[in-house]
Amino acid sequence: MTTSAPAHRARPSTGRARTRLVAAGAVVVIVGAGLGLRAVAAGSFAKYGGDALYTLLIFALIVLALPRVTALRAAVGALAVSWVVEFLQLTGAPAELSRHSAVARLVLGSTFNAPDLFWYAVGAAVGGLACTAARRGGPAADGAS
Repeated sequence: MTTSAPAHRARPSTGRARTRLVAAGAVVVIVGAGLGLRAVAAGSFAKYGGDALYTLLIFALIVLALPRVTALRAAVGALAVSWVVEFLQLTGAPAELSRHSAVARLVLGSTFNAPDLFWYAVGAAVGGLACTAARRGGPAADGAS
């Protein structure tokens, strides 16, 4: 006799599981790209590329945590977090925390730089477009975008 799960117990959606798996892979790739960018490039290219990757990483983390989130909402959320962190730098608190912690330096930065705001938007747009394309093109697209 074969038993199945009771009807009242919801099984995890394979679409959500696939989305989480892809998002987790994206997190690894984005972190690697950021480290690689810093290793091989310098100056404005490395700085602003890192800014875009920072927001793209936040985007991927949002999708990882909330796999049913729309691409637009994840992009807006990632951009909002990035902008809040950038404007927080005007207070001096991140600079003080960065003096004591390498992690704080990586996550919060230290000094406000207005052009960063544009590059954060670029990262959010890339994340939104890539997520939308992946969800529309994949065979397991679950209509979450």
